[in-house]
Amino acid sequence: MRSRAAILHDVGGPWSVEDFELDPPRAGEVLLEMAAAGLCHSDEHILNGDMSASNEVMKAFGLPAMFPMIGGHEGSGVVVEMGEGVTEFSPGDHVVTSFVAVCGQCRWCSSGMEYICDMGAQVLIPGMPTDGTFRHHTADGRDLGHLSKVGAFAKHTVVSTNSIVKVDPGLPLVSIALLSCAVPTGYGSAENRARVRTGDTVVVIGAGGIGTAAIQGARINGAAAIVAVDPVEFKQKSALRFGATHVAADTDEATALVRDLTRGVMADSVVVSPSLIGEDDVQAALGLTRKGGTCVLTGMTKQTTNSIAINLQEFILWNKNIVGTVYGSCNARVDVPRFSRLYRAGLLQLDEMITRRYRLDDINDGYRDLLNGEIIRGVIDFSLD
Repeated sequence: MRSRAAILHDVGGPWSVEDFELDPPRAGEVLLEMAAAGLCHSDEHILNGDMSASNEVMKAFGLPAMFPMIGGHEGSGVVVEMGEGVTEFSPGDHVVTSFVAVCGQCRWCSSGMEYICDMGAQVLIPGMPTDGTFRHHTADGRDLGHLSKVGAFAKHTVVSTNSIVKVDPGLPLVSIALLSCAVPTGYGSAENRARVRTGDTVVVIGAGGIGTAAIQGARINGAAAIVAVDPVEFKQKSALRFGATHVAADTDEATALVRDLTRGVMADSVVVSPSLIGEDDVQAALGLTRKGGTCVLTGMTKQTTNSIAINLQEFILWNKNIVGTVYGSCNARVDVPRFSRLYRAGLLQLDEMITRRYRLDDINDGYRDLLNGEIIRGVIDFSLD
């Protein structure tokens, strides 16, 4: 069948909205009609090379090219057709995508750590996770990758059943697209990695989509003080609506504020979720973290950033913790339904996180708005096309 998608042909972009050809689903796969796709900063990192390599570089190393590629990993949609052997999904089922495909059989899945599944670790390798072949093709017949084995920036896509989670059909599909990435990553950073407890003081650095979810995770888990750090005034004001009790423009301002709030003890935990973590950001975050506290590195970094400088003696003697996380250390099949219940109960704000909705053809405008700090979360709403 023919459908339409936002495609990257190489590092540097821009997004090219064009028709493509889509094969039927095979064993273990389903065809989705997408309802919405979130504009996550990770897709921008693919475009600008922070998390990708150009076709020329990949060819030089004898590796398969990443491009052309359909973008998008945060999405929601409706099941249209199932491949052979698929029994857990039916036409009409509402689903959200998971950018971590979950095999359910590897050591990590068997240990309750689906977020680091061996299959999920291959999300940037082109081809289907089921058999390595392609269902998506350019209009002129070339194989077409789909980001994170999802390709949410397409009106239709074929995915493995390991990459989707069924949701209540009574929930609005556009809003719950955020349960695919932003909410688990941010909320889980606060709950699973920072382990926020009642009465804690929490700092969240970066108040975009993931940071906003982290703020809500800290609020719902009982934090008494939540300091949102972001240089953009719009995001500071927004953070207050989602549960932040204080805001600061940078870590220097936040340090003075947290020192005053805690009488010098500093924050129980710090979630670091800017658009890109730089070499100096970790020490600044550790400076905000109390003795025995936890600093969670949630944001991505450039693949060329191989080392950072920290005050090692202070880190050791003050018993501090630095932890990483992917997907907020959440397990999609358990946590997406849980977040859905929080949303239905009015505790988790999803509708309010969506600043603007865009047509697929306007995706480059959406990413311009994201880079200019004008939105918390932008969403491609396919009903607008």
